Amino acid sequence: MTDAPDAVLRLLLDGRARTRAELIDSSGLARSTVTGRIESLLASGLVVPSGEAASTGGRPPARFRLNPRARLILAADVGATHLTVALTDLTGEILDRSTTPLNIAEGPEVVLTEVIRQGRSLLKAAGRSRADLAGTGVGLPGPVEHSTGRPNHPPIMPGWDSYDVVGRLGRELPGPVLVDNDVNIMALGEHATEYADVEHLLFVKVATGIGAGVISGGRLHRGAQGAAGDIGHIQSPGHTELCRCGNTGCLEAVASSAALAAKLEHATTSHDIVRLVRQGDAEATAAVRQAGREIGTVLAAAVSLLNPSVIVVGGSLAQAGDNLLAGLRETIYSRSLPLATKDLRVVPSRSGPDAPLRGAAVLVQRQLLI
Repeated sequence: MTDAPDAVLRLLLDGRARTRAELIDSSGLARSTVTGRIESLLASGLVVPSGEAASTGGRPPARFRLNPRARLILAADVGATHLTVALTDLTGEILDRSTTPLNIAEGPEVVLTEVIRQGRSLLKAAGRSRADLAGTGVGLPGPVEHSTGRPNHPPIMPGWDSYDVVGRLGRELPGPVLVDNDVNIMALGEHATEYADVEHLLFVKVATGIGAGVISGGRLHRGAQGAAGDIGHIQSPGHTELCRCGNTGCLEAVASSAALAAKLEHATTSHDIVRLVRQGDAEATAAVRQAGREIGTVLAAAVSLLNPSVIVVGGSLAQAGDNLLAGLRETIYSRSLPLATKDLRVVPSRSGPDAPLRGAAVLVQRQLLI
């Protein structure tokens, strides 16, 4: 890949073939600069010829397009109780993946060793080598200092605080290693693939924990310590349940899948809750809808503060369908001013389980190209 931001390669990332003249016009670069970059990218295999454009007189101009599989990106979604690792091409398209149950509490050495093992296995299965890897993106279920990739006092990740994730992975995987909070990379993935034209978006993950990724002005906002969007530890009005963070009444202690499973007789995981709802279990259905109301109460404040045009709901509990969304909409629309909700959409994630993997790939793309 390139050592510096590459305007020519960035333009070609959308997969559309362009002529030299089109690249010059779009990039604002000098003809000699664009010509030199094209020759370099052709030599590296990152760009390939793509036929000729229609002639306006004289020799038809050649067109060029990105070769998306010239290099690969390793994307890792580290959850509280699972690990998914995927190979993507340079556009973020997922080529292969591997998922395994894995408890984040086992610590960074165990988890990151498994990331490396699965990454190597995927490369081998694809018939590719370490040299084909452009970089690695990782999402973790807790606050991350993005500039260093170190977890920052994560409440459900014992042994991870300030651990050098970038250094550990970088010793065995080539290219840059980028680390962020899992909800942030879900927001990046959903925004890049489904809502690229939306400037103001909230992505809300409802699973073992609850969190939000904030896109404002088309950019992800992480906050000063990487804790922006940590809505799971805002107090839910009228509640005093003890949260695993040590406080009481946190939204996560009231409306997460873990909180709901503790109240339901035949559920221990979010997947159990979803199954019960789909089977028509009245108690589970009511619990999920009430969870939506509780989350909506907190999100109503976020709507007033940030004025998003889209709230995307993802995470394992979102698979319970319209019951969660109905509860969310009920309280958001009743507690927010009409001006803020006039054009607001509250919708399920379109990317589903692919959102964090695509977001991890976006982290690497932006590091390399922007």
